This record gives sequence, C-alpha cells and structure tokens, in this order.
Amino acid sequence: MRGHSRLDEDDVRVRPGKGSRPRTRRRPAHEDAIDAFVTGVDRGRYRSWTGDHMVTAMKARELGRGGVVVGDRVRLTGDVSGQPGTLARVVQVQPRTSVLRRSADDDDPVERIIVANADQLVIVTALADPPPRPRLIDRFLVAAYDAGIEPLLCLTKADLASPDELIAAYEPLGIRFLVTGRPFGDALDKLRALLAERISVLVGHSGVGKSTLVNALVPAAERAVGSVSPVTGRGRHTSSSAVALALPSGGWIIDTPGLRSFGLAHVAADRVVSAFPDLADAIAECEPGCSHIGTDCGLDEWVASHGGDATAARLDSLRRLLRSREGLDPGD
Repeated sequence: MRGHSRLDEDDVRVRPGKGSRPRTRRRPAHEDAIDAFVTGVDRGRYRSWTGDHMVTAMKARELGRGGVVVGDRVRLTGDVSGQPGTLARVVQVQPRTSVLRRSADDDDPVERIIVANADQLVIVTALADPPPRPRLIDRFLVAAYDAGIEPLLCLTKADLASPDELIAAYEPLGIRFLVTGRPFGDALDKLRALLAERISVLVGHSGVGKSTLVNALVPAAERAVGSVSPVTGRGRHTSSSAVALALPSGGWIIDTPGLRSFGLAHVAADRVVSAFPDLADAIAECEPGCSHIGTDCGLDEWVASHGGDATAARLDSLRRLLRSREGLDPGD
C-alpha cells in the first residue's frame, strides 16, 4: 500500500509468554557455602552451628519439598554472620548416615523423621514414677535397629526402685545399659563417657527424667523439668521440639519431646522380627512365610519348652507389635 512500508515479520514485536524462558536443571554451585549442623527447627527457621557461632537460616527454594531436620549437616549461603536479625539460606543437605523415623500409629503410612545422623539411641526409662513400659522399650529398639543406630538403655530413678528385673530382661540381648539415681554420683561420669564424641538422641515417654539428665550433662541447656501427674501417672511434656546440644566433652545430645507412642508403620514386618534376636532360634523353626500371629505358629510350643516367663513376655511383645501393624490390636 502507498505510504506504508512493508513490514517484515521480524519487525513485529511479540510479548513473550510466561514460561517461554529456557529452563535449566543446572543449580547454582554455591562455592561460597559453609558447612553447618542443624541444632533446632522452629516454623521454617533452622538454627545451625557453624563451628564457632550459631546462624539462623531458611530453606532455599531450590531444595524443593525436601525436609531439613535436627541433626542434618547442611551448607549455608547468604548472611552467615549470625548477627541478630540476619538470615542465611540452607542450599544443600548433605547425605544422611542414619534417619530415625516414627509414625503416629502403626497403621499410619505417614512417617516422620525425628532426627538425622545420630549414631546412638539413648532409651531413657524410669524404674518408678512413672513405671517402666517394656513394650515401648521394644518399639524403640526396633526403630534403632532399623535405622542402624546403636541402642543404650538408661534406667533412671534407681533410688525409687530396683533395676534388676529390666536388666535381667535386656542384658542377655547384648544391649548396653546404665543405671542412674539421685544423687547421680559416678553414674553421670559413666554416661558422659558413653556419649563423648558421638551424636546421641534421647527418647522416652514423659516424666522419665530426660530433661533432668540433659541439664546435668549440659547445665547451660536449662531444659524445663516436669513432674508426673498423681492422677494419671503420666509425665507432663517438658520439651516441645527436638534440640541438639553440644557436650562439653565433645559430641552432641539431641533431646526429644516426651513420647507416649511410637508408631512403626515404616518398618517392614521381617525387620520387626529381626529386632528380637532372643527369639531367633524359635523363629527359625517356623514354617516359611509364617506371620507369627496365626494359630498355626510354632512359637508358643518352643517358648513353653525352652523359655521362661521373660521369654514369654518377649514373644507377647513381638506379637503385639505385629498385630498392631495389621490393625488388629491397639499399640502399646
């Protein structure tokens, strides 16, 4: 047309649409990132120890939905000064050496990671006030073996009751144990030696004395100490979240909230069975594929002829765990 120059298609400006920018899977290298150890998690903020000071960080968007938990070894960028009001970014979570998990119930498919990278599970059990719960101890042992974490049984309040019965039940399994009372005496030094240079996570139901132990080991921790209700016999929760505390002798202890239940939905049935090595000879004589909870299981006959009351109690604990996983019995 006269008076108009012809337009070449290259002259037409087209607004780029959303998502037209080429995507890349390459992530930032973060060569300036520093190593840190996550000591606490609170509403999307991660308290992380860098080796000489504490830093508060948030998770970088590039990490996606992957979780960050207490005990994780991470890499941080951004403002890592640790000054009040500053915020760094967690840009990488290092491969974990162990993961301690639990589910709310035995039939709950959602598993929750309690801590990462622990190499020792300290099962704190009071000998009285509140009374010991062997079936909960067995649950902790199953979780420890499944995670590849070495268990340590810490029996508290020996000034109120004798530890002999529990020691007789668990010492033959090769489980290490320590007995403490008030005053602590040399038991506290023995515990320090067992914890030194390790990452240990303390578990137990409310009122067993975890916070008292933590305060004795790390006085600056000032963990709140609760009491046992005279009405219900249950301990009041004194810790609301897991927290890692540096030991003066080296290593870390991770204090966890008091647990009244410990679901094992994430642990396969054969892994549960393998956590009862004292029943291994009996289980070996069962028919292949035996569920160990049916009427055709041969464990009852074996226990009746080879075991005593303690062995029968262990078999009962195993079966309760297996039945609870199948939704046949409430968990203990």
